[in-house]
Amino acid sequence: MNAPLTRSLDARYYTDPAIFTQEIQGLLARTWQFAGHVAQVREPGDYFAFTIADQNLFCIRGRDGEIRTFYNVCQHRAHEMVTGAGNTRVVVCPYHAWTYELSGQLRAGPNIKSVPGFNRSEICLTSVRTEVFNGFIFVNLDDDAAAMDDWYPGVREQIRAFVPHIDDLEPLEWVEISENCNWKVSIENYSECYHCPTNHPTFAEGVVKPETYDIQPDPSGGYVLRHTTECQSLDKMTYPIDMSVPHAGDYQSWFLWPMFSFQCYPGNVLNTYHWRAIDADHCTVWRGWYTEGGSESAVIRQLAVQDRETTVEEDIHLVESVHRGLKSRGYRPGPLVLDPGCGVMSEHSIARLQQWMREAIDT
Repeated sequence: MNAPLTRSLDARYYTDPAIFTQEIQGLLARTWQFAGHVAQVREPGDYFAFTIADQNLFCIRGRDGEIRTFYNVCQHRAHEMVTGAGNTRVVVCPYHAWTYELSGQLRAGPNIKSVPGFNRSEICLTSVRTEVFNGFIFVNLDDDAAAMDDWYPGVREQIRAFVPHIDDLEPLEWVEISENCNWKVSIENYSECYHCPTNHPTFAEGVVKPETYDIQPDPSGGYVLRHTTECQSLDKMTYPIDMSVPHAGDYQSWFLWPMFSFQCYPGNVLNTYHWRAIDADHCTVWRGWYTEGGSESAVIRQLAVQDRETTVEEDIHLVESVHRGLKSRGYRPGPLVLDPGCGVMSEHSIARLQQWMREAIDT
């Protein structure tokens, strides 16, 4: 007797605004989310503001060298503390000039000494759980969340094996992509290559060998999908690589549920994806490209342009079409293609992703 088919998620998981609200209040508020790179807060007082799960936050490096994240709100009367990025000796609220140390502790405020019983040592900006993962800053709004190494066991070390110079890397270029689709549609598209031979000729013919592509839950467990493949023969590669370096001929990608991926292109080239959910129908994707010290590189610039004009552009049309289709009255979730032999033409990774998606909503 054949096993029952595994069908894709109902359309409501992607299109229902109430489910998106659930995700903002639940899943996205209790998972590790990318904030930025340590190069953005190199010196004491360096800071940058950003948003996670509809919460305005900012990262700042303290005088002790520690990188901290705070909710971007004054404890006096709720004005936002900072915008954009910059450097400051102390953090001053623009509304009433309440002043905080880089550690978040209240330092001073106009006329506060006149208030009987006022104890400034009891007032501090509200902190957010923060970890630095191979130079990348992640935050979690859940103070009780397990550490990143528990969520993504072994990944920190695996990435270092493929990108041994990762500590020297800094962002060279961010490519921002707006997509008219639910964030999960974009994540799913990224997490399978069933569509690659048909839709991504440059990637499939000039970067990797699609017949060797496979995406599986990482064998070490956790919330990780690992992409593995081989690079094309050197005469077909769209950029030069030095095959004398370990793993130079390999492609690996580590997708960290729910919204970040490290990619190592052939030639030990690090690049990343990270997503931000805007509403049920829109998301933004960023592609990050890195070099040692953020130094200029014609090869990396060319790769970023090639990627944006080919794979990324092709994916925009795919995910937006899928999102429109999910709103069709005629859509009935079909069975996933789960080839027992796995490989590029299987959707095992989508089955696992949709399991995580279902658990995040239904539990």
